[in-house]
Amino acid sequence: MDVFVDREQELQFLEEEYTRSGSSLIILYGRRRVGKTALASRFIQGKPSLYFLMTEESEQQNLRAFQKAVAEQANHQLLASAAISDWQLVFDVLCQSITEEKFVLVLDEFQYLGKANPAFPSVFQKIWDTLLNRQNIMVILCGSLISMMESQTLQYSSPLYGRRTGQMKLKQIPFRYYHQFFPEKSREELICYYAVTGGVPKYIELFDAEADIYQAIERNILSRSSFLYDEPNFLLQREVAEVGSYFSIIKTIAAGNQKLSKIAGALELKQTGLTRYLKTLIDLDILEREVPVTEENPEKSKRGLYKIRDNFMLFWFRFVYSNLSLIESGHTELAMKKIRASLVDSHISYVYEDICLETMWQLNGADAWPFTFDRAGRWWNSDTEIDIVAYDSTGQDMIFGECKYWEGPVGLNVLQALEEKANQVEWKKENRRQWYVLFSVHGFTEELQRLAEQREDVQLYS
Repeated sequence: MDVFVDREQELQFLEEEYTRSGSSLIILYGRRRVGKTALASRFIQGKPSLYFLMTEESEQQNLRAFQKAVAEQANHQLLASAAISDWQLVFDVLCQSITEEKFVLVLDEFQYLGKANPAFPSVFQKIWDTLLNRQNIMVILCGSLISMMESQTLQYSSPLYGRRTGQMKLKQIPFRYYHQFFPEKSREELICYYAVTGGVPKYIELFDAEADIYQAIERNILSRSSFLYDEPNFLLQREVAEVGSYFSIIKTIAAGNQKLSKIAGALELKQTGLTRYLKTLIDLDILEREVPVTEENPEKSKRGLYKIRDNFMLFWFRFVYSNLSLIESGHTELAMKKIRASLVDSHISYVYEDICLETMWQLNGADAWPFTFDRAGRWWNSDTEIDIVAYDSTGQDMIFGECKYWEGPVGLNVLQALEEKANQVEWKKENRRQWYVLFSVHGFTEELQRLAEQREDVQLYS
């Protein structure tokens, strides 16, 4: 697979920074394999540039490699053979080679130098203030260790704080672009692939050659020689110290314990002892705290639930981590049997709700309703749950939606049940205008379609 998908907004942002006068310092970070290097490489095509990848070697080894790269870039034979221990001397040579056209310098995995030498952010801050800031240059600092990139470049305590002219935390690719990766696959197949790969380009690339989702899982995740087999462990090892504690928390949430009290109870811990772990997992984009969409003060809400927002991590903890004994003992076929039996009901159907919510925002931008909503999400109380509730917080309109990933078409009974559940939502109940939207992967009955044609407050999408 050799395709570059999405990232239009990110490329536009970088191009705007490139065209501004003077110097630019951009922080580009996000989880590994999400496409930072591909984005930076696409951006620098056709521009005077130097891409340099930092490694986990010592600072001196990185300096020597950078010295060699700059010497080749600037065609500076003296620099190539010189014994140098000062980063600024190398940057001096680089700046001397810059012409009238703006130059782009990409320093990938920047955090490794800060890891090798905690003082390096201060070293680079001095180089930026005294040299680079005065040049016609755009510097992009890339990194895949989120916590280290934030501490070294973005936090107030960082020497580089206040120097950046822009930053991007690169996210996974949304579902709406998956047809560009797999143009021959049906929407249902695309949903399955998204439910497992979760928008991470490298994972998508691995799944490209497989006949179906189950074959892709068996070959690329359950195989002990595949890097995806142990990917969550590798991701967390790079970010946190107590990997076992974080694994226990994620496993507990994946098993269905989403309330703070239930998580603490399952782990036999005090709720206060979980706070910092949960915050770290949220900062790493692995978890999110979700509250009913109508809550006015989400941060203070006591109805919050913790949800694994990373599709691959959710899949791995539900189906791989729980079956490690089978896989390690050479009984992958038994693990696959379990996956085939419950993948749709226990995983894909839930991810489908997120896909439908993404579609809601697209429809909102396409004027699918005679108003524009500004809030959308799930809603629940003690005994009822609605997959989608969207509303205009300054108006009187509210949309109620259900998402059905099941065999066979959705019928009139689903709409009737949704209308009943809508009555439990108290937001402006007396004066609001109600709208309904149903999503179904396998379409709708003729009866429901006829009704939707007669009612302007009902929309169907499959």
